[in-house]
Amino acid sequence: MRTTTAPETVAELIARQWGDHRPGLKHEGGVLTHHRTAQQAAARAALLVDLMPPGGEPHLGVLLDNTPEFPFWLGAAALAGAAVAGINPTRRGPELARDILHTDCRILITERAHLPLLRGLDLPGVRVLVTGTEEYEALLAPYAAAKPGEAALRTPAPDSRLLLYFTSGSTGAPKAALCTQGRLAAAGAALARRFSVTPDDVHYICMPLFHGNAVIADWLPALVGGAAVALRRRFSASAFLDDVRAYGATYFTYVGRAIQYLLATEPRPDDRTHSLRLGFGTEAGAVDAARFAERFGVRLVEGYGATEGGASVQSTPDTPPGALGRAGAGDDLAVIDPETGAECPAAVLDGDGRLLNGSAAIGELVNRGRSLFEGYWRNPAAEADRTRDGWYWTGDLFFRDAAGFLYFAGRTDDRLRVDSENLAAAVIENILARWADAAAVAVYAVPDEVAGDQVMAAITLREGAVFSPASFEAFLSAQPDLGTKMSPRYVRILPAMPVTATNKIHRVSLRRAAFRCTDPVWHRRSPAGGYALLTEAGVAALLATYESHGRADLLHR
Repeated sequence: MRTTTAPETVAELIARQWGDHRPGLKHEGGVLTHHRTAQQAAARAALLVDLMPPGGEPHLGVLLDNTPEFPFWLGAAALAGAAVAGINPTRRGPELARDILHTDCRILITERAHLPLLRGLDLPGVRVLVTGTEEYEALLAPYAAAKPGEAALRTPAPDSRLLLYFTSGSTGAPKAALCTQGRLAAAGAALARRFSVTPDDVHYICMPLFHGNAVIADWLPALVGGAAVALRRRFSASAFLDDVRAYGATYFTYVGRAIQYLLATEPRPDDRTHSLRLGFGTEAGAVDAARFAERFGVRLVEGYGATEGGASVQSTPDTPPGALGRAGAGDDLAVIDPETGAECPAAVLDGDGRLLNGSAAIGELVNRGRSLFEGYWRNPAAEADRTRDGWYWTGDLFFRDAAGFLYFAGRTDDRLRVDSENLAAAVIENILARWADAAAVAVYAVPDEVAGDQVMAAITLREGAVFSPASFEAFLSAQPDLGTKMSPRYVRILPAMPVTATNKIHRVSLRRAAFRCTDPVWHRRSPAGGYALLTEAGVAALLATYESHGRADLLHR
């Protein structure tokens, strides 16, 4: 790692690239030096200063795949004292429009491939710039000689807002977490130190840059350490090793099921012939992390740290398999029963590391110490809920063993985390309720066999209706606001919804039964597959998969 003073802002990190003519950004179209990358960011910062309407917040939305334009605009916003809202291209229709308008984006940067997503959306006051077009290049041309620090809307400072990254809550629409330049620069510096990042490293960014993982855990440590970054437009398991070899990548990050997708590729004799030394991410699971190390010779380091910055868990050399580690420096983490406010008892694990007292040991992870949480954009109710009683409530389920090591156990009841995306059950329920054959709908999380959650829907049908998989799939495909991660993996058809004494849907009983029930359950093995009736043999096969990954106990929570 370069011996320079600790960065106070991301703008400073961008400016440090000036004059560095080593390879800095690798992508499918070629290689740019660090200097050229900083020059591109400076040109866009100058353009941003001239284009941003007066008054209001200097926010821009970025709706892009992982092309060079994404880090260019991240750097431009840092230099200009503006903020970027990462816009998720898996969102659809009104939900997508809501994300752009809620974050007060005055300018939206997109590309031709995503223009169909914007078709028909009402985006008043938003100027759309389409990268790669003649108009776009003409706008940039006058600023080609710009240098970092020459143009700014506001002088960049540690407390300057830089990112508004969406994260889902328990109900309603996603919340935009605030991230300042100072916190982001410090996070990048901490990871660069932890993983000894040097100018000889190449960070492979295959996770989406609209997600905090790619920016905070991949792009920023590279900036701090002087490493190059290599971009993959969208994650591809089949192209992963070819990219790693072509770019000379030494480090990558992952979220959700990415590791499982890589393990599902056909083994090759040269699986260990590459330059990778480390992978860092979440939700790989101990079983697949071991399989990955055995097959590819690469160590995976699991971590926990929300975009909000409210709590972190750090792995240490003595962290046991399956655990994430202990509380990060300065954090006072506890596993709390949200109903009573009392600390949950230590987990009891058998010789194979399986949890024996999940009903008592699993609770919500809470930070009772200092928190780096900087709030949500224009959502005081969500902020208050997150920081109630003077503590930071993560919204994530954990358990702690007798030695103090923390284990991730899923999301709180009405939240789902599917393939690294946080989803709100109420949003999906509102969409499924449109189906003409549905009388009542409940959506809830079922633990995925490997990592995170899957979406399960319980549906009661209108009188005389019969469940048709083809009809239901046609309905799903016609919903403009049903994101790609929202479609149910399991559909349970039941005669009546279980309810509580207050006539609310009894979600706990639905969740605990999952797909093990006498009602018909329709299941699709992959997001792109069709629904098939789940048989007794199918249930047995699923349970065996859960057992093999050490996740069978999560089905009982």
